[in-house]
Amino acid sequence: MSLSKFETLKGTTPEARLAELGIELPATRQPVGNYTGAVTTSGNLVFVAGHGTFRGTEQTHKGKLGREITIEQGKEAARVAVISALASLKAEIGELSRVKRVVRVFGMVNCTPDFERHPEVMDGASDVLTCVFGKDGVHARAAVGFCSLPFGMPIELEAVIELR
Repeated sequence: MSLSKFETLKGTTPEARLAELGIELPATRQPVGNYTGAVTTSGNLVFVAGHGTFRGTEQTHKGKLGREITIEQGKEAARVAVISALASLKAEIGELSRVKRVVRVFGMVNCTPDFERHPEVMDGASDVLTCVFGKDGVHARAAVGFCSLPFGMPIELEAVIELR
């Protein structure tokens, strides 16, 4: 998926574009600690908490990039994580059409010490955002390697979203 793919989509709302892509937002997952999935500031920003490779309560991927998980599997894991994050965002704000801009995505990659392709893996998440939100989905991003993530997830990401 890329911005040019977005331009061929006919859906006029983010929800319609998700449907056109065959993406159904899962039920939001209950946090595993003392936090919530997303928080809206008194201004116009939403901070989406760390989301990983879960569709609802089902974990879809487990392992490290550079060992058990391939680049393509990592990209798919990043897609799953961002779809989970979108579910929490929608639960927080009601309609995804309220999104003015995806500001930043912070991508955490569970990987071996010699793994270096973090940005390529996180493109799996960024591609979804540009398909769903078009130019407003293009964002600043960090893609960083970690020695472990909760539940052995290969990917965790968080996001900052600006609302209309």
